[in-house]
Amino acid sequence: MIRRYSTRREAINASLLNHKLEKAKNYDRIAGYFSSSILEVAGEAIEQIEGKVRIVCNSGLHIKDVETARLAQSAIRREWCEFKPEELPDSSNRFKKLYELLSAGKMEVRVVPDEKFGLIHGKAGVITLEDGTKTSFLGSANETYNGWKLNYELIWEDDSLDAVEWVQEEFDALWNDPTAVPLSEFIIEDIKRISEREVIDSIDEWKEDPNPASTAVESPVIRGEFGLWEHQKYFVDLAFRDHQRSYGARYILADQVGLGKTIQLAMSAQLMALYGEKPVLVIVPKTLLWQWQDELNTLLNIPSAVWNGKEWIDENGFNYPNKGLEDIKKCPRKIGIVSQGLIVSKSPIIEHLLTREYECVIVDEAHRARRKNLGENKETQSPDPNNLYDFLLQISMKTKSMLLATATPIQMYPIELWDLMNILSQKNESVLGNKWSNWRKREKIPSSLKLITGEEKMEFFDPENWEWIRNPFPPSYEDEMTFGMIRRKVGLKEDQFVINMNHFELSKPDQAKIGRILDNGFYQKHNPYIRHVVRRERSYLENTTNPETGEPYLQKVEVELHGESDEDALVLSSYLKQAYMFAEEFCNLLGKRNKSSGFLKTLLLKRIGSSVVAGLNTGRKMLNEWNTSFSEWADEEDELYDESDVKNLTAEEEELLVKYVKALETNESTDPKFEKVVQLLTEWKWLEKGCIIFSQYFDTARWVAQKLSETFPGESVGLYAGGDKSGIFVDGSFTKKEKEELKSLVKQRQLRLLIGTDSASEGLNLQTLGTLINLDLPWNPTRLEQRKGRIQRIGQVNNVVHIFNLRYKDSVEDRVHSLLSERFKNIHGVFGQLPDVLEDVWVDIALNDIEKAKQRINEVPQKHPFENRYNNSVGKIDWESCTKVLDRKEMRKYFEQGW
Repeated sequence: MIRRYSTRREAINASLLNHKLEKAKNYDRIAGYFSSSILEVAGEAIEQIEGKVRIVCNSGLHIKDVETARLAQSAIRREWCEFKPEELPDSSNRFKKLYELLSAGKMEVRVVPDEKFGLIHGKAGVITLEDGTKTSFLGSANETYNGWKLNYELIWEDDSLDAVEWVQEEFDALWNDPTAVPLSEFIIEDIKRISEREVIDSIDEWKEDPNPASTAVESPVIRGEFGLWEHQKYFVDLAFRDHQRSYGARYILADQVGLGKTIQLAMSAQLMALYGEKPVLVIVPKTLLWQWQDELNTLLNIPSAVWNGKEWIDENGFNYPNKGLEDIKKCPRKIGIVSQGLIVSKSPIIEHLLTREYECVIVDEAHRARRKNLGENKETQSPDPNNLYDFLLQISMKTKSMLLATATPIQMYPIELWDLMNILSQKNESVLGNKWSNWRKREKIPSSLKLITGEEKMEFFDPENWEWIRNPFPPSYEDEMTFGMIRRKVGLKEDQFVINMNHFELSKPDQAKIGRILDNGFYQKHNPYIRHVVRRERSYLENTTNPETGEPYLQKVEVELHGESDEDALVLSSYLKQAYMFAEEFCNLLGKRNKSSGFLKTLLLKRIGSSVVAGLNTGRKMLNEWNTSFSEWADEEDELYDESDVKNLTAEEEELLVKYVKALETNESTDPKFEKVVQLLTEWKWLEKGCIIFSQYFDTARWVAQKLSETFPGESVGLYAGGDKSGIFVDGSFTKKEKEELKSLVKQRQLRLLIGTDSASEGLNLQTLGTLINLDLPWNPTRLEQRKGRIQRIGQVNNVVHIFNLRYKDSVEDRVHSLLSERFKNIHGVFGQLPDVLEDVWVDIALNDIEKAKQRINEVPQKHPFENRYNNSVGKIDWESCTKVLDRKEMRKYFEQGW
């Protein structure tokens, strides 16, 4: 029998569903989008059903997203969070009911990718009634949050056998489809959390119980991305815990590249700024200024301001004109970001920055703060600090907390790590003790480092053991039964770190405890370095099982490197080879005339090493605009542009430049790099896997993006660059797009070919792309690691990713590669990446100083001088179930306050 229902005539959910579902045995339901439809079904009277409710619905999942259970759970979690269920009004009862049904197993939900069957517009169901008979219903129109209550809907109910069987067959086909995936555990638990959710209305109220989870649980990085890894939460919690103590947090975050240091530092800064009243200063290389601002805004919803050398610019791009450099003290946001380059160049702003007190100072790429007098047997010398090191020693006195970040805390010598600890230890006895501490004494530094590594050992009864232990004395939380009890016995408060008595003044039981401390490996487990240096390596996280999940802390993603043999170097045509020789001669002449480290003397070789197009554009500009607009080039380099670099070209230099440009203009052959890229995309089938192509230079990136779009008709080619230069090429035509739109298209698998510049790509997550081509090899090794980190990251859909490094035969890059190839694997294996100091090897080769290059390579230690002497903790910290949430608008308003 057919019955017809209209919402114009009656409430369908009351007349049809609630009536039929009461005491029903089972209910099979075809619904719309899972995020909204499961809430809608929860509004039906299904708690009265005696049996099971099965719901099949669809989503925007891509079929490739459901190839494995792991991928499916990540994808469905992402879609749920993008729905923003926490923002739905008056829904706590519905969420509570839904959680009870799901957790009790009374309701089961499966989700089908909409590309498999198309969007599920029709709603249908089969209800098995109390007496065992069945009825079915059909309806159309897209389901929304309020479903049949507010929309105009027409529904037909039909209890005939044919109709029931027909609807059941449709349901079963969807339910049993191989692409149908169950709701993830995360969604079920998130439904519970939202049902109990409370909003903290003010910062002052949050400070009464400053729980990091309250600020993090609904942040974009957790809701919009893949969540936070356990090692990231551990560090943020550790740093914020110490910041709440009187002495503050002092840490070196030394995680390997690709393990998310930036978000850990940013979240720490967020919490410290909320907890205290003073501002936060972030000091980063100039190439990372805008990436830091972007990540704060997009991942944490935190506004900030960048000092561009002349004025502050906020997250909206609004400039704040100033009356002078002293206005750097008037940052319009709670968090201010400045360039390391200004400090390296001794800019006058330094003195103004040093007049303020800070809640926290964060320094990215902190290994650039170094002593000038490095070398064998120089450890006992007083440090001769470079400008950055000197500044950080001073500003360390002006801040409560300080976080230094570097993937290579030791570039070559262990004393470099002591220098970073020395920066942290200013005004803070918790790090290296007071000024009389053995850990601070210059003559004791070599011994202290060897004691930690086990190269030297102290006799058990040597009284000097006590000197190493007592100053600084470890905090109670490291071992309550030893350090905690001794602290209480001698009256040492938690914010004090020096015991001012000798070993013999201790009671016999306390002396025995000191013996146990030594027996338990004090020098390896409780020294200041392992307390203040946090370093987790990818291999450790990939091979260590999380006891909570039974899975590794980090999904293992293998990297297969291509293009490493001599035969893989690309041969240049005669004209191109001739141009390259002219470029070398030109750079040699500049190098002889200017002995400083100005970037102009190697710029031409770097750019022609990237692509013929970049080389030609640079040569023309040098001829026509020498010393008029080089600062824009400097934005793509790590070096600081110095106006006094090289004022005028000599006649000989100008003649070489003319020959260089003419050779490139005469050349008619295709750049061999482009030919190789096309071969990789087609013959190697890298386009099918999805590919990111990196260059240091925008000229190269734009050229290859446009040319590829002409080579692959109809294929969208994304250009991801700084400023407003991003967009999409199709058939050679360019359409400007926001970077966020490009990221979204890659995530949705609608864009499988992306060309990016280094300056724009920090924080770019490309989990759906399985291959990477380096059009050029940056002379700074860290950049190469950062590129790899774009695809070797959590959520990567491939177990193996492929990377090809392109280089011209006999170029600077090729010659450096040959010099390093023998020791590359060794150095990379020892340090986790090539130390940045090897950047000078490229310069040496460019200036034809081969012996100097070899000397630098040979100075790199064969064995890591401090391996496995760091805090590699991960821990388990539950933020995802937090039900008290700090009001996001209030938090954003707080960070919009100036200094």
